[in-house]
Amino acid sequence: MVTAEHRTFLLELARASGDFIRPLFGRHDVAVELKGDLTPVTAADRGAEELMRRMIAAKFPDHGLLGEELGPERTDAEFVWVLDPVDGTKSFVTGVPLFGTLIALLHRGQPVLGCIHQPILNQLVIGDGTTTTLNGAPVRCRSTRVLADSTLLTCDWVNPSVYQNGPAFDRLSRSVKLARTWGDAYAYLLLATGWADVVVDPIMNPWDIAALVPVIRGAGGIITDWQGAAPCPATSTIAAATPELHAATIAALRV
Repeated sequence: MVTAEHRTFLLELARASGDFIRPLFGRHDVAVELKGDLTPVTAADRGAEELMRRMIAAKFPDHGLLGEELGPERTDAEFVWVLDPVDGTKSFVTGVPLFGTLIALLHRGQPVLGCIHQPILNQLVIGDGTTTTLNGAPVRCRSTRVLADSTLLTCDWVNPSVYQNGPAFDRLSRSVKLARTWGDAYAYLLLATGWADVVVDPIMNPWDIAALVPVIRGAGGIITDWQGAAPCPATSTIAAATPELHAATIAALRV
């Protein structure tokens, strides 16, 4: 299923996209456009995805592609690469390094390999559903046992009320020790490396989710939707947490 060749190539994609994105970060002259859904996009998003797509086409011409900026190609293929070149563009365009590049490999529709790359901080997390590493060293979710001792992360405090159950999210956020909007891809990097305990997002796309699944599972965490079901192509919410806290998180979100 996942081969050494796939892993090596994932590293190549992460490094190449990071080298493209890094010089564009923290510059006031990088133009910001709004897409149809009113989310921002820059040359970093588009250029990094174009670069990775060219690399994939050259290396694995029979593989499919799904990217946030340039859409789908052959998504019925046995292997499909899922790309979010800058997950957290709002952070990127405001000079905040709480974004990341998400790259996933699907096998028959299931995410089997994924990475979260923060090129400014030089942090590369790779997971295969069994193990997860940070810059080559194994990492695990920490074993916080009660919500009252936990750190909760999300992207935006407004979105839960707009897209899901706002009052339930508010109760969950009041039950934890620390709640912050250190969100997007970086929140899941923090969860996988033992710096946070719960991450919830009320609105997600396939390219936001695919890489997170093998990373969080490989680090010993649990990742589902807000109802506790395993992520699938139709999933639009995510609740990820340590094994000790996941059930309590889902119970709180269902109230």
